[in-house]
Amino acid sequence: MTAEIARAVSETSDDAQIRAGLERFVAMLLERNAATNLTAARDPAAVIAHVRDSLGLVRYVGETHVDIGSGGGFPGLVLAIATRRPTTLVESLAKKAAFLREVAADLGLPVDVVCDRAEDVGRDPAFRERFATATARAVAGVTTVLELAVPLLEIGGRALLQRGRYSALERASAHDAALVLGAEVAAEYAVDDEGLVTERAPGEDGRRLLVVAKRLATGPRFPRRAGIPAKRPLCAAASSLPDG
Repeated sequence: MTAEIARAVSETSDDAQIRAGLERFVAMLLERNAATNLTAARDPAAVIAHVRDSLGLVRYVGETHVDIGSGGGFPGLVLAIATRRPTTLVESLAKKAAFLREVAADLGLPVDVVCDRAEDVGRDPAFRERFATATARAVAGVTTVLELAVPLLEIGGRALLQRGRYSALERASAHDAALVLGAEVAAEYAVDDEGLVTERAPGEDGRRLLVVAKRLATGPRFPRRAGIPAKRPLCAAASSLPDG
């Protein structure tokens, strides 16, 4: 397992401290996950695949970072280990938030774990428009994720969204939702099988990194109250139609 983790970070950093931190995190996650459902990844190979995906974002992380729906630590905790930059992890489930705090304390990371709904965090002046970058993995559809992430970004900040298959209708709704929130889709990059961002245009069915840049302050209406962004996504007329 140690060798596999070392290979996962080899193209990102040769820092022994990062490798040691990732090894410790993976060991803690596998041990805790055996008794508590933190992630669907149940074996070292599956966990390391998620680590690789997370490390693909390292070069895009800003000076302050927020991760929404951090779960078992992907990508937010991995990014905190790799960058050592101030990171806020937003996780609404207490058992998962407790695990994130335990790992952060064990590794001495500059991490703040907030156990709350992302909608409520986004309306809190202590967090609203405070972060240079934001991530959200496997949380919801793209327009819902944008409504949760963009209000947390400072003007000039960027949301880094890892997505899979992405139809023309979803792309149109993402562009429209970003504009409503004071942002714009700035770039779309392909992600290879190792989780590395290639900065070339992705194929229709390929994995991708969507970079959304915040241009203006988000209006006070957003994010809407808890549950509404997922129940009634922005620009739903496009995003709810079947793939063409």
